[in-house]
Amino acid sequence: MRYMNPSREVLAETLLAAGPDAPTLCEGWRTRDLAAHLYLREHRPALGVGMVVKQLAGVTERATRETAERAASPAAYEALVERFLAGPPALSPMRIGPVDRTANLIEYFVHTEDVRRATTRWAPRALDEDYADALWEDLVKRAALLYRGVDLGIVLVRPGGPRHVAKRAPVSVAIVGEPGELLMHAHGRTEQALVTFEGQPDAVALLESADVGP
Repeated sequence: MRYMNPSREVLAETLLAAGPDAPTLCEGWRTRDLAAHLYLREHRPALGVGMVVKQLAGVTERATRETAERAASPAAYEALVERFLAGPPALSPMRIGPVDRTANLIEYFVHTEDVRRATTRWAPRALDEDYADALWEDLVKRAALLYRGVDLGIVLVRPGGPRHVAKRAPVSVAIVGEPGELLMHAHGRTEQALVTFEGQPDAVALLESADVGP
């Protein structure tokens, strides 16, 4: 739990440093769109239904767009990020530690990197070992879902560490990388993830062209 507030702070700092119109790895979103998404998912949780129910996606997209448009100026954008940094409302379930971790540990890491890695020059962060372990633990829980669209067996491998069979199939590919890099790959940021592959060349090619992510 001790990583949640620091990871929220790092994400807010990254957004503020980038400004309202910087690119992100989220298709079609600038930083103010991402900030709007982060704020709304905690302060208007009903909009979250639109993230999983296609019929309601338009409502969520419109609210995100309108909030982002209101944050076009540097001052308005800073205020929006500060509201996100302040945390969810007092009665929000996200105030509960285990709920906060489940909803936000990976969310905050991936979106921080969505801003950092959208530039031409970036380097991976040096993560505290306990934080990396926490990211790995959550990735293992979700890996089968994240790789459901891949017609291969998938094995996630930490260099010199544990491995996890995310999906079984007659032909498999091992994806090797640190937990943060494996997370980025599993969430569809495949071109920006610093991972390597072990497997038959045609299987690796199939993975590289597959639909990966939520």
